[in-house]
Amino acid sequence: MIRLFLVDDHTVLRDGLRALFQQHAELQVVGEAENGAQLLAQLPDTPCDVVLLDLHMPELDGLATTQRLHTEFPEVRVLILSMADHERAIGQVLAAGAAGYVLKNAGHDEIVVGVRTVAAGKRFLCSELGLTMLEKVLTGVPDAAKPTSGLTAREQEILRLVADGLTTAQIADKLFTSPRTVETHRQHIMEKTGTKNTAALVKEAMSQGWLT
Repeated sequence: MIRLFLVDDHTVLRDGLRALFQQHAELQVVGEAENGAQLLAQLPDTPCDVVLLDLHMPELDGLATTQRLHTEFPEVRVLILSMADHERAIGQVLAAGAAGYVLKNAGHDEIVVGVRTVAAGKRFLCSELGLTMLEKVLTGVPDAAKPTSGLTAREQEILRLVADGLTTAQIADKLFTSPRTVETHRQHIMEKTGTKNTAALVKEAMSQGWLT
């Protein structure tokens, strides 16, 4: 029997996961929480094998929770289930002690396989993330990009997301940073490119071939 603890601030998602795991006799949901603080308060009285953990939650997020679990409950395996697909966020949480990472849009079968894999003491990365990262390695992204007027790697990254139409808040969420940091980078990008607004910045980037 694999004992599972579900941690996500969306009740509908937890309900769906519970229904999924009820279809498998060897998987038992023993607890639920809306954030890391609630999880840590319950764990001493609710032994479990695997914590299925979201990254973005109020009070205590997934990264901080993973760090606490790794220190205070080292026997518990952590499987991240999140929409965040940026390499930096994934790398941070795996370095913090998570045993696996699955995107929320993964198929039900893959989520179950992920749970079984980390419960068995192995590491797991969902197929979509694995293939995407492999493709970037094989194609040399982002090294293949054209020079971008002295922009740093992070500024180039933000420039591409701005061109994709993402808001400051969306970029901050995707890059696992704060909106204020994103705004600072945007200002530096405009200063380096000599542009005055987002429309002019995107036009300049396209004309220079920086977005290809």
